[in-house]
Amino acid sequence: MTAQTYDVVIVGAGIVGAAFAAAMRDSGLKLALIEPHPPAPPTADWDTRIYAISPGSADFLQTLGVWQTLDQGRIGPVYGMHIRGDSGAALKFDAYSAGVPQLAAIMESGRIQYGLWEVLQDQSNLTLFAGAGCAELAWSAAGARLALADGTVLHSKLIVAADGGQSWVRQQAGITSQREDYLQSGVVANFSVERPHRGIARQWFRADGVLAWLPLPENHISMVWSTDAAHTQALLAATPEQLAAEVAAAGGHELGRLSQVGRTAAFPLSINRVSTLVQPGLALIGDAAHGVHPLAGQGVNLGLRDARELAQVLQQRGGASCGELALLRRYERARKGDIAAMQTVTDSLHHVFRSQNPLLMKLRNAGMDFTNHLNPVKTWLMRQALG
Repeated sequence: MTAQTYDVVIVGAGIVGAAFAAAMRDSGLKLALIEPHPPAPPTADWDTRIYAISPGSADFLQTLGVWQTLDQGRIGPVYGMHIRGDSGAALKFDAYSAGVPQLAAIMESGRIQYGLWEVLQDQSNLTLFAGAGCAELAWSAAGARLALADGTVLHSKLIVAADGGQSWVRQQAGITSQREDYLQSGVVANFSVERPHRGIARQWFRADGVLAWLPLPENHISMVWSTDAAHTQALLAATPEQLAAEVAAAGGHELGRLSQVGRTAAFPLSINRVSTLVQPGLALIGDAAHGVHPLAGQGVNLGLRDARELAQVLQQRGGASCGELALLRRYERARKGDIAAMQTVTDSLHHVFRSQNPLLMKLRNAGMDFTNHLNPVKTWLMRQALG
């Protein structure tokens, strides 16, 4: 059995964990990154998992040296967003009004993750444990002890959990989380479209869930349909032709005829509130720290803000040990408001638009129309989304 000592051990090299590791390259700290399933090089096929990357997140990825390595021909700029209620109400945003070149960039998850993984290969203060699984984790006054499945033992002052919504690290630490299952899934698929989408993201709040069309390059779109179990199963069982026809009809045929590209997939939807983001020698980031409904497309941006903030706190630690609770509390205080606000907004929208109460149905559509004509409110909402 071999034992190695590090200042920080990061568990999970998804987008958020890998971004945090890259952000720590000039920290003067010795890092280890554990990833059981390293990302594979991207292929010509379109990912089913698509993210709307805010300009703030894009700037962060630029500073990490990742954005400039990505294939720009696979990135779909969002110049506007059209949102519709279930009774004809509408809300529109555009980049020009926000004073920015674009509202977001629609990108494939696998390409971002692989780009980050490539950047990490030559990071001098980082040791990668690719293909390594975690076996045991314990804390003491001296720090953390993490045993890997192959017998390697890592000692560290700080463990950073970036291992997803079902975080093993969070469970080992005994940190409680309150998960509410929305009893819905997000059904995802990609399509080529007959008419140009012109960089407009479209979203419909419907009786059968929330339908979103996100613009991809070359007249493609990514669909996310948040819907109940029965409808999820019907969408997954549909042929490509049947699915394309149903999705086109649900969107009022705004982009003409659709043709499915690739497969259909689904993932369960829930909200997850974690009791604390930190303990002595431990910090949670990304989905290990929070879960939100995807209707605002802000989950990955929320996680990237975690990574950026924790890296900044650690690099400005002065003489403090990187595992000291007082230091880590600075990170928690900086992030809790943003996380709580995003969870409250997305959870409230979910429940408001699922309600069949006639009065609430009338009020939600009136509120959408009112917001559309109230420029200060629209500007505030756009600033939050821009990150």
